[in-house]
Amino acid sequence: MQRTAHFVLYARRNELDRARLGIVAAKRFAPRAVTRNTIKRVTRELFRQSTLPAIDCIVRLSQPVNSKAGPATNAKLKAELRRELAQLLGSQAAKPPSPNAESR
Repeated sequence: MQRTAHFVLYARRNELDRARLGIVAAKRFAPRAVTRNTIKRVTRELFRQSTLPAIDCIVRLSQPVNSKAGPATNAKLKAELRRELAQLLGSQAAKPPSPNAESR
């Protein structure tokens, strides 16, 4: 398990010839659907651009990204999401996880 400011990444080797992705964006951390959909869209985009080994990845939102008071999405939020997610996915591209163990 690896953690950045807003996300946690769980990764485990799979028996397929490709990587798979799961995304969890809880309503309590991103109260607006627009924000949750942006998180999912950015995550899928970065996942497709990454060259990952055969692993199953679950990206989970672990801290609030915004509130109902502020804007649902903006350029600053998207840039921050891209930076954090690229860092998480890049760490998995560099080294494959040990068999049947969560990455740390």
